[in-house]
Amino acid sequence: GKNHVSEKDLREIIGDGPIENFLNTRTPLYREKNMKQKPPSKDEAIKLMLKDANLLKRPVFIKGRKKLTGFNETQVKELL
Repeated sequence: GKNHVSEKDLREIIGDGPIENFLNTRTPLYREKNMKQKPPSKDEAIKLMLKDANLLKRPVFIKGRKKLTGFNETQVKELL
């Protein structure tokens, strides 16, 4: 589907940032795997996101080196 993100894309999106910023806390998977208490490693998270694209917090905005996930209007305005 159009939500499919490749592993390469995910690695670019996530970059060196903490993986917690990219986890969608509203997904059943997040709760199931108790990620709040035990965040997955970056590789683990990427594997899970490839299986379940909803785990990636959206929307993701990328502008040059700046990346933004979720929707925060002020941050988005600063970015754009």
